[in-house]
Amino acid sequence: MEKKRAIISVYDKKNVVEFTKSLVDLGFEIISTGKTADILRKEGIVTINISDYTGFPEMLEGRVKTLHPKVHGGILAKRKDEKHMKELKEQGISPIDMVVVNLYPFKNTILKENVEFEEVLENIDIGGPTLLRAAAKNFEDVIVICDPEDYSDVIEELKTKGDVGFEKRFELALKVFEHTSHYDAVIADYFRKTLMQKGVNIEKFPKTLTLTFEKVEKLRYGENPHQEAALYKEVQVGEGTVFSAEILNGKELSFNNINDIEAAIAIVREFEKPCAVAIKHTNPCGVALGENIFEAFTKAYEADPVSIFGGIVALNRKVDVETAKVLNSIFLEIIIAPDFDEEALNILRQKKNLRILKMKIDLDKREQEEGFDIKRIRGGVLLQDLDFKDFDINELKFVTKVKPTEKELEDLIFAWKVVKYVKSNAIVIAKDFCTVGIGMGQVNRLWPTQQAIAWAKDRAKNAVLASDAFFPFPDVVEEAARAGIKAIIQPGGSIRDEESIRACDEKGLAMVFTGIRHFKH
Repeated sequence: MEKKRAIISVYDKKNVVEFTKSLVDLGFEIISTGKTADILRKEGIVTINISDYTGFPEMLEGRVKTLHPKVHGGILAKRKDEKHMKELKEQGISPIDMVVVNLYPFKNTILKENVEFEEVLENIDIGGPTLLRAAAKNFEDVIVICDPEDYSDVIEELKTKGDVGFEKRFELALKVFEHTSHYDAVIADYFRKTLMQKGVNIEKFPKTLTLTFEKVEKLRYGENPHQEAALYKEVQVGEGTVFSAEILNGKELSFNNINDIEAAIAIVREFEKPCAVAIKHTNPCGVALGENIFEAFTKAYEADPVSIFGGIVALNRKVDVETAKVLNSIFLEIIIAPDFDEEALNILRQKKNLRILKMKIDLDKREQEEGFDIKRIRGGVLLQDLDFKDFDINELKFVTKVKPTEKELEDLIFAWKVVKYVKSNAIVIAKDFCTVGIGMGQVNRLWPTQQAIAWAKDRAKNAVLASDAFFPFPDVVEEAARAGIKAIIQPGGSIRDEESIRACDEKGLAMVFTGIRHFKH
């Protein structure tokens, strides 16, 4: 019986010596390359250098090593095909029964600070993916391994069964194609981003789209207990994300927790002043600014002390003892902040299940974020830019006879920043840099207005109102006027804008158009 052969060429040398020794004990002949071969020989393992096997030297500083018919013919030949096996014999090629390869660390290279482009290019593996794909294509005849974690399973099957079964071979081949497609997608994404950073005008939405993410963990469940779920991350993840957060206390994060954290951080990053945000089901229930973080949180809590129960709070300043005591008096799922005083942290840790996240909140990089907002639909996806667009205050249109006061304008801008993150149709009523009423997720614009006013009650008097989209009718203006609201900010653009403007003039309200819509579905 002909001796079995394995090609072993790995960048990650984890457990490769022990694995190879087990293969030799099982009767395998080892063919290897470069540093892998050197390490195996130092451990006393007889190894055939790839150049000796092919009879052709490595070329171009190692760029060409395994790209040879004697290698790929031995991998791709179908053992049950007499013609294939006859051709191998005619060419003096022996079958190769196992390929063990992992790839140059392209991802780790691009994550290095100030890495040179030439180094990036040199870490694009060519021979490795070719070997893996060839072996994976012919998995019925060739065992292929790209992950050191699979070494033990393969050895166990070889020892107990004498071979690796069809299902395990198929599984290993699947893993290869997932691995190489991810590898190529990371390279393509890096090239695209690099070209865009250089100002090259390339198509924003490519003809084919390959998105790649890495699994972080399996979650307990999804939005509901009957839905399975997992968390994945992009290859290049910066600070200010759930992935870079330091969990200082509490249980593991759930699917809904992570979704709510993203919503909370998005709002708190809008403001430079001390800001507190309370979130339930990705909608804000209280948002406020203050002279310090204690004042900001106190205002946000008082904006809606009912809905905050069981919610998430995000703060953009270090949490002090005074603030921690108030936070600790409320049932919350999560508290997020850039830092915590030691005593404040000890107070919050009294609740062992309270999740406490330390996370950098970087205002300056908000509009530099790259990528798409992705919405899954049956059979495909919708892609769009992330919604970072904001108005220039000099481009606001003051369309009514009455103009907002300086204080009203400040509150209007505050309310406008908040309403962008409320589910449409959305209305936010605010006063003194604090939300006093939020209406959300309704199928017309009147209902969220009534909802926000009903919650605001007397606080609506002399407050301002923000709407995520234009008014098709003057009914919102009429409701606002009855509640005592003094100024409105909205995109404008309805064919009936004049009706709303006229209603404002009749009621003595100021109204401002931004020219920007912020639907959120």
